[in-house]
Formats: sequence, C-alpha cells, structure tokens
Amino acid sequence: MPDTSQWQTEAMSDEEARGRFLGSILGGAVGDALGAPVEFMSRKEIVDRFGGQGITDYAPAYGKLGAITDDTQMTLFTAEGLLRAYVRGCEKGIVSHESMVGYAYLRWLRTQGEDASDALLAHTAMDAPGWLIGHRELHHRRAPGRTCLGALRGMNSPGRAAANNSKGCGGVMRVAPAGLYALNYEPVPWFAFRLGQDLAALTHGHPTGFLPAGVLAVLVMTLAGGASFNTALEIALECLKQEPDHEETLKAIDQACGLAVLGVEADTAIRALGQGWVAEEALAIAVYCVLKASSLREGLLLAVNHDGDSDSTGAIAGNLLGAIYGANAIPGEWLEPLELRDVITETSDDLFSFRSWQISEYGPIVPEGIWEKYPGG
Repeated sequence: MPDTSQWQTEAMSDEEARGRFLGSILGGAVGDALGAPVEFMSRKEIVDRFGGQGITDYAPAYGKLGAITDDTQMTLFTAEGLLRAYVRGCEKGIVSHESMVGYAYLRWLRTQGEDASDALLAHTAMDAPGWLIGHRELHHRRAPGRTCLGALRGMNSPGRAAANNSKGCGGVMRVAPAGLYALNYEPVPWFAFRLGQDLAALTHGHPTGFLPAGVLAVLVMTLAGGASFNTALEIALECLKQEPDHEETLKAIDQACGLAVLGVEADTAIRALGQGWVAEEALAIAVYCVLKASSLREGLLLAVNHDGDSDSTGAIAGNLLGAIYGANAIPGEWLEPLELRDVITETSDDLFSFRSWQISEYGPIVPEGIWEKYPGG
C-alpha cells in the first residue's frame, strides 16, 4: 500500500466533528430520498414532469414524501454490523468485521421478506436480532438490487466474498459507514479502503464492483476528518492504484475530474459518465457533482437529475457532501419529512461515539444497554 502516513485528522470541535458524521449519513439518506421518485426516469422525463430545473424537492415515492430506498436501508445495516463487530471485539477479544456485517445483511434480507438458503445461517443471524431490525419502517421493499438479493440468498458463510461477477452499484452505495467507522477505529487510509471493498465484495464479486467502495470509504473517512476534497481524492486514488484490476475504476474517476474542469453543461458531462447503474459510474457521477457544486444543495440536485440510477448517485454524493459541509448544511425542508430520520441520526451518533463505550467481559458496560442494542455474541 502507498505511504499515506502523512494524512491526519484536522483539529475541530466535537460539535463540528459530530456534524460531519451526521452530515454524511443524513446527506446520503436525503440524496436517496430525492432520487427515489426519478430513479427509473430519463432526464427528459424528469424535466417534462418537474420543469426545466428538474426535481428540486421531494416528490411522492413508495406512497410518501421523503421515502428512503434500499440504499439507506443497507447503509444502516452496514453501520449496525460494524458497531456489533466493535462490541464483540471488546467483549470477546476477536472479531471479523466482514462476518458481522454479513450477518447484518442477512437481517436486512429478512426485512425484505426473504431468507438465506442456508437455514442455519439465517437462524444464526437472528439469534440476537438487536435494535435496528425492530424498526418496522425498514420492513418494506424499496426496489432492492437483484445482485444483493441473490448473493445474500445464497450466502453460506458470512464474510466470504460473493462468487458472482457483478459490478453493480449496490456495493458502493451502502459503505459510507465504513469510512466513518475507520476514522474512529483505525484512521489509516488503507484500512478504510480494505474495509469498504471487503464489505462491498460480500455481494459484488467483480473488482469494479468492490474497488469503488474502497475509494468511497477513504473519501468519507478523510473528509469527515477535515481533509479537503482534492486531498481526500488524492489519498483514495493512491490506495486504488495499488489494487489489481483498478484501471476501470480509475478511468471513470479521472474522467469525472476532467469533465469538472471543462466548460461543458452538467447534463452533458454526467451523460458522458454513464447512468450510475454500475459502481464506477455511480461513484464517478458523485465525484463530478461534488467538484462542480458550491453547496450541498447544488451538489445533490446535480446528482439526481439525470438518466439512470438517481437514488444511488444521490446517496453517494450526499455521503460526500455531508462529510464536507456537515449536517447543518442540509435544508430543513429536506430533513423534516425524511423517513427514519431519528434512526439515521441515532446510528450516526453511535458511529461517532462508539470508541468511548466501556465494554469488557469483566466489568459493567457503559452506556447501559449497548450490548442489547448491538449484541456482539
């Protein structure tokens, strides 16, 4: 791996640091909810329906305003799995982050009305169901990706990479918590990169399906730690270049950076980057939107008003923009109706504070009830 040891977090108040964590997770959810009503629409159809600026506020999706999709559902279960891994590591002394997140994804699969093909594995995933799955609002299908469903149905060992050859965006759109977790657990770029890519590889087996997730994890970690976007991108790309079969992902990101400095219309630039159904395109569109935008609002609207997978590009761009600008930059009219906002906020706060938890096999657990919330057994 490259020498990225010179990177370090910037000094900031607890309030600002917490705001960047919350901004990344809430920003992703807001981008997801903005893109949900137009996910399967062309740019022309969006403009025809919403006017020349495209969609600029929530529109009804899944019977409500501010509805999240599978992108945010799986992001929450990613965070839950990582937090349960930390609790288990403190109490048991040994843990596999990939296995614990694999079990979390099986619990998400249960919320979709399905189960793993291995009955014992599915039963084990529910032995200690924890806090998150108890929220009934998560028990709705919101256009889940076929690759995620298929890989989890056939999972026979949590933590083992999927055997498929998919490079869909379902791996990258859910791994922002890996970057936030790494910032508190081990704030080293290579750790964040490997964690992000390994979690994506649980369902997406093509290198271009999981390498963009490593890039996103490093970007989120370094941005939340106070790095500029250019610095964060430089560090993430140095990590990427060390990985086999990285060329396709690198080319997409380089193209996004090149288009961002040209004077072409954003619609034309995003169309050149693709539609976001595959991982490298989704990440490249989000990177382009961050580079072009002067605010979180502008970046999110760029990220959802295009042909293709608007909720996933909105979610990824929101993860990045929220880590840059913080939660206070999210317009109030987008926060108020956001589905599961309280759950998203609480999960983000736990990602921010988990290193202060006192957990051991021999003493009292602080805060009280955290083992029941995130059981690591």
